[in-house]
Amino acid sequence: MRTISLAAVAFVGWLVACSSSSRQPAETAPAPVATHTAASTGPLTEAQFKALHELPTAGPATRRGETITLPGGGDLPGGGKAYLSLPAGDGPHPGIIVIHEWWGKNPNIEHWSDRLASAGWAALAVDLYGTVATTREEAMAAMKAVDPAKAKATIAAGLAYLTNDARIQAPVQAVIGWCFGGAWSLQTAIAEPTLDGAIIYYGHLETDPAKLAPIKARVLGIFGNRDTGIPPAEVAKFEAALKQAGVNAAIHRYDADHAFANPSNPKYDEVNSADAWDKVLRFLDELHKR
Repeated sequence: MRTISLAAVAFVGWLVACSSSSRQPAETAPAPVATHTAASTGPLTEAQFKALHELPTAGPATRRGETITLPGGGDLPGGGKAYLSLPAGDGPHPGIIVIHEWWGKNPNIEHWSDRLASAGWAALAVDLYGTVATTREEAMAAMKAVDPAKAKATIAAGLAYLTNDARIQAPVQAVIGWCFGGAWSLQTAIAEPTLDGAIIYYGHLETDPAKLAPIKARVLGIFGNRDTGIPPAEVAKFEAALKQAGVNAAIHRYDADHAFANPSNPKYDEVNSADAWDKVLRFLDELHKR
């Protein structure tokens, strides 16, 4: 894996703007149960998924996955601990690296990993912080403390794990991330020519076609038109640059705010989140069938 050039401190100003539209545990009452299908949410409806994240305490009633330690974990954030959620049945399985928002690898990210496993992917949620934030101040401090070299090494170790673990032996590999993690998803696609797919939920973008030219993966982008941190004009530049660079990409925009797919965000958009998730599942299904 070539060196990922993204410096964590470059996110600071952007994340300050983004953080005003996102907070960690929302304590409002759960919404009425929606009628979205299991295809949208794995084993949960959107309303059930949202209700889990409104709890201010640690996490889900059940966890599908397990905690593993990546090779070389002693030199990685949090000792290289990662959350692995496996599909039913024997491998090989397609594998996907899951990269957290600026809050860290919290139960929200474990839920997303479980949803991906329900869709047939071995989902490995890596930890680029080694801690979980519960306030914006903690999240900002954790984000600013990221060592890009160690973050890059963590992602590389995760990809190697998906390849080498006897239960997985991933013939297809992808990466998905939200916000802070969305930016790292893009940078991983730039740096890793063997990657098959990259999913970017409202992450910091590159708009220089020359910097995007190394991408060999298919790219799926999910963005909100009311996102002040990543405004529509920036998304349009990104889409044009991808086209100029010859990258196979699909960019989808929603009439929604930043972090609209995070159920703990007060501006969470259940309908658009479900639609975006359906697009993610179709994208992954197409990758696996290639």
